Amino acid sequence: MGMTITEKILARAARRSGVAPGESVWLDVDVLMTHDVCGPPTIAIWKKEFGEQAKVWDKKKLVIFPDHYIFTKNVHANRNVDILRQFASEYNLPNYYDVGTERYKGVCHLALAEEGYNVPGTVLFGTDSHTCTSGAFGMFSTGVGNTDAAFILGTGKIWEKIPESIKFTFNGKMPEYLTAKDLILQILGDITTDGATYRAMEFDGEAISGMNMLERMTLTNMAIEGGGMNGIIAVDDVTREYLKEIGVTDYQEFTSDPDAIYHSKYTYDVTKLEPTVAKPHSPDNRDKVKNVEGTKITKCYVGSCTGGKLTDFQFAAKILLGQKVKVTTHIVPASTQVAKQLEEETYKGISLKDIFVNAGCVIAESSCAACLGGPSDTIGRSVDGDVVVSTTNRNFPGRMGSKSSQVYLASPLTVAASAITGELTDPRKFL
Repeated sequence: MGMTITEKILARAARRSGVAPGESVWLDVDVLMTHDVCGPPTIAIWKKEFGEQAKVWDKKKLVIFPDHYIFTKNVHANRNVDILRQFASEYNLPNYYDVGTERYKGVCHLALAEEGYNVPGTVLFGTDSHTCTSGAFGMFSTGVGNTDAAFILGTGKIWEKIPESIKFTFNGKMPEYLTAKDLILQILGDITTDGATYRAMEFDGEAISGMNMLERMTLTNMAIEGGGMNGIIAVDDVTREYLKEIGVTDYQEFTSDPDAIYHSKYTYDVTKLEPTVAKPHSPDNRDKVKNVEGTKITKCYVGSCTGGKLTDFQFAAKILLGQKVKVTTHIVPASTQVAKQLEEETYKGISLKDIFVNAGCVIAESSCAACLGGPSDTIGRSVDGDVVVSTTNRNFPGRMGSKSSQVYLASPLTVAASAITGELTDPRKFL
């Protein structure tokens, strides 16, 4: 009987010839990632359980990115970064990317890709639910709690149950008014926020093959919003090219067998889909943008691990060129590399950064910023009465700040179009 790509990767990590959904196995972990929110409690649990003489199982396999609450004067947030800094120095950790230094990278999920930690066929665990982003590279990646992370930190192993898989096939060529964000919001509306609970979400089809790595990462990133354990896309030439450019050449490729068994399968024709939003207060509260057009907004936000990648800004710039925004519009590059690319990449001869500045947007430093609400001095944070349209991943009450604010999730095209009009707007009007 055939296996899915997820089952094959987990079998390799379990040192077994095969595994089946529902079985529990010990996995050898290839990379453990943590950040400033969950890193300190993980370290505390590890020290408590493994003793003061505790050793990190493999320093090269531990990666730490301060990224969530960075540019703030909040003492608790600053203290968390101090703890990471102290830990990295005490244990001489090579993969600590400290804020305030040349090494600072920004949001962990994009930094993992840029720094070459996303290796096909491997297993990556992170103390963050959006760790599933890395699955765009034909690998298994998922988020874990601090206790599990502490156990990995001490042993390099974790006990996991093999998930069932759901397959999502997107046929057809992507129209210019659609992005990966529209596709994942479409899925969430269909399966709801718990439709893929503890399951692998596998994506394929012509529309996926036509996507660059950054767009694919948007799909796998939001697998968790459907309850997914992981999102995954098999390696192809697009993946190989991206990896070759950053010097990652040694990896193992896995693909699903033709006779692999799936929990369920969904098939879409992208030419029949339309620009989509998630209305407050859930990522599965789906609607077509045209149905909510005219809803007045107070803020626009382009950023986060989901919507702060170079491609997202290219989409937004295409619409904002020569326009002026009517509401406060925050541009928050997910990584320091993307921040640099905003200055280097051009559209119609003008740098993306200049397009945004000329349109009246506010450009912030790279971090998670307002996506997770953050302390009161966090850039872009929502306040009482705000109606925000955002490229982020969650719109629960209080997620971006004030509990009384409303957040619509949308593609960068939709956010940019709405910024110009001051109300929710179908991007097709500007394309």
